[in-house]
This record gives sequence, structure tokens and C-alpha cells, in this order.
Amino acid sequence: MPNHAPTQRFSDRVTHYAKYRPGYPPAVLACLRDEWGLTGTAVVADIGSGTGLLTRLFLDNGNPVYGVEPNAEMRAAGETFLADYPHFTSINGTAEATTLPDHSLDFIVAGQAAHWFAPEPTRAEWQRILKPGGHIALVWNTRHVDGSDFMQAYERILVDFARDDTGRPRREGGHERGPEHILGGSPVYRAFVNAQQFDYAGLEGRTLSSSMMPLAGHPHYEPMLTALRELFDAYQADGRVTVLYITELYVS
Repeated sequence: MPNHAPTQRFSDRVTHYAKYRPGYPPAVLACLRDEWGLTGTAVVADIGSGTGLLTRLFLDNGNPVYGVEPNAEMRAAGETFLADYPHFTSINGTAEATTLPDHSLDFIVAGQAAHWFAPEPTRAEWQRILKPGGHIALVWNTRHVDGSDFMQAYERILVDFARDDTGRPRREGGHERGPEHILGGSPVYRAFVNAQQFDYAGLEGRTLSSSMMPLAGHPHYEPMLTALRELFDAYQADGRVTVLYITELYVS
């Protein structure tokens, strides 16, 4: 597997990531409105905005959003995906050095990328750019492994074939880090249901969007595809399978 730093980790998976990663349910917005006072005029920064899936949730709410993304390929994909939103500003920056002005944000949000942030410099930077009384919200989609027999079988394939940069078996890289490594203390937790339906090509694309899964040319690539095809054939209904998630929201 290529030895990518976190900011370069998904450079060779941008197409799969943009097309096959899950979005976020509208219930996340409703929760932030009802419990933390999110309005359509609140200024938001999405840190590690990637291809723009989380950013779009807030743009659709009317918010001006800064998408801060260090990976050039991911940032370009996000700029294309969000080109029709006049309130979107793309920023070449990191969680630890956003380049945003002091005390300029009502909300800081981050998705899956938060697992990779360096805790201490990130906290210092976010304290600098957040307005007094502002909020930080981390939100990501976690596979609901116990949600169905298919999900349990799919998880076994992911665990069997996932490898870290040294080739050792490992699940998705930074996910052993919980939200406390950024937020500290005891953030408020909310959870929502989410799902994607895929034909076989979609299931393959979703799998290949994960940075620990083998790509074409790797010796485990073809065996992984064989296992995926067998899984799909065993569980498909009308040519589709359902990947279940729990969308987890942590607010500080």
C-alpha cells in the first residue's frame, strides 16, 4: 500500500470517494438548529472538507461555508461538486493551520477527516477562529455492523483485506481515535440512521473508497473482488444491497 501522510491519503481514491461515500441525513441539521441554535446565516467552516459531502449539507441550509482541505485532488473535486453554490469558499489549509481570520466562525464542523487531526494544534487553531459562544460539531457515518446479516458479512471482508501502509492487517486508519481527542471532555452525542443502496458496481466503488483497501495491482485486489462478488450474489435483492450506517454527531 502507498505510504501516504494523512493529508495525501485519499489522492488515489478521489473518484470513488466522491461517487460512493454516504451523505448526511437532514436530521443532523434539524438537531443543530433545535439544540444549538444553527441558523441559515451562521458562518460555518468544514475542516477537511474533501469532496464536499458534509459541506453541501450546510450550503443547502443557506449557510456561508468555508471548505478547508489540504489535499489538492480532493479540494478540486469539492470545488467542482459545489460549483453552483455562491456561498462556498474553498481554502487550501489544514485543521491545524486553516488560514481563516480570528473569531470569524459560528460553527466549526468536521467529518471523517477529524480522525486524522493533530489534537493540540487543532484545538488551539479552532479556539482562535471560533467566535465566543460558537460550537464545534464532529459528524461521521459509522457502518452499522450489527444492522443486518449482510453488514456482518461485509465487515468480515473489510477486516480480512484492510491493510495499513506497512501491509499489516488494520481497519480504517485513524478511527481508533474518538471525538475526545479533538473536543476533550464529554461532548454531547446524538445518533441518526442512514443507508445507501448499491448495485454491485456501487458496492465495489464504496469499498475502494476506503484508504486501507487494496487497489488494482495489489496482490490482494482480485481476491477481494471475488469475495465482494460472492457476498453481493448471496445477499442482493432485485440487484441491490443496503449498506447501513449510524450517523454520529458530537457537539462541544
